[in-house]
Amino acid sequence: MTFIDILRDHLDAFNQAYEQQITSSMQQAIHAMLSCRSNTERTSQWACQSCTHIADFPLSCGHRSCPQCQHNTTIDWLAKQQAKLLPVEYYMVTFTLPFELRVIAKHQPESMYQAMFWGAASVLKEFAKNSKQLGGEIGFTGVLHTHNRRRDFHPHIHFIIPAGSFNKDKKQWRKSKGKYLFNAFNLATVWRARLLELLTNKLGIKLPEHLPNKWVVDCQHVGKGLPALKYLSRYLYRGVLPDKCITSVVNEQVSFEYQNSQTKTTEIRTLPVTEFLWLVLQHVLPKGLRRVRDYGLLRGSAANLRQRIRLMLAVAGVVFAPLESSTKTQAIRPCPCCKQPMKFMGVHGNKHARPTSFIMQITREPNATV
Repeated sequence: MTFIDILRDHLDAFNQAYEQQITSSMQQAIHAMLSCRSNTERTSQWACQSCTHIADFPLSCGHRSCPQCQHNTTIDWLAKQQAKLLPVEYYMVTFTLPFELRVIAKHQPESMYQAMFWGAASVLKEFAKNSKQLGGEIGFTGVLHTHNRRRDFHPHIHFIIPAGSFNKDKKQWRKSKGKYLFNAFNLATVWRARLLELLTNKLGIKLPEHLPNKWVVDCQHVGKGLPALKYLSRYLYRGVLPDKCITSVVNEQVSFEYQNSQTKTTEIRTLPVTEFLWLVLQHVLPKGLRRVRDYGLLRGSAANLRQRIRLMLAVAGVVFAPLESSTKTQAIRPCPCCKQPMKFMGVHGNKHARPTSFIMQITREPNATV
């Protein structure tokens, strides 16, 4: 059984249990997933070039929280980021929001996540500028994750960073040496002060009375950049829990598997069905919030500078693989008759579909039935 199947079968119970906590963004996500690839107001038409078979298919919802959507979007993002890779070592720096501030992230997610991105990025830029090894402009890509492996609410931002900087004045690339980029404890100290200042002075958010003095920032050497990018892409556009991880739905209990980050073993977590739905849906982000951001040398407008750095490294004798094309992945559908690729012919209306307003009513009214 898929997540959408579970959601459809237990929507009434979920609405009753969490009516006061369901946000408009969650309602939109629920509506999108329930209408995904079924009963859509428009359909895509495909024609086989071999046997002339023509078929209509309901459209995907395209919502980034939908577990069955946007596989190609993830592939396209990964290809685009792979085209930016430099032939150097990489680090991953993770800034974690402490437990005491997570209630603010739940009630004011847009403000909190914007502050987390701005604060963490400014800390990295400042440390790079003051570093004796670097002393220049660095590049990094940040990805917001709101959960841990058990899918509990655990907001943090991963930054993947090439091990080097570009000095604009000297027109030189400076390589970072050793297994350490920045001191993680120093990063955590400045990150704490920076974020608290943003929340109180810039955003006027009242903070809890008791906050921990020590925050968690992790700085790891990860070798080449591609494996780190693949890890970051895992939960970008296809929800937080793949359907393949759901192992059983028995007696109103849902079980799913996850990897224990400490032991690296696969474990099973079982929850009542409504708690399971909330566990997943609480990670729906506000509409329009960018969960992936590029900075410095990795921003989109710095393509020429990255090419210049590659040439500098090539002259220095660094060997690197040629860049792969980052063209968008084309959707492919096999013909149900002859299994040959079908050609996309366009999108047209579906006269048999229920109107959007009807489906929205179902998602909002706890006692509605279909």
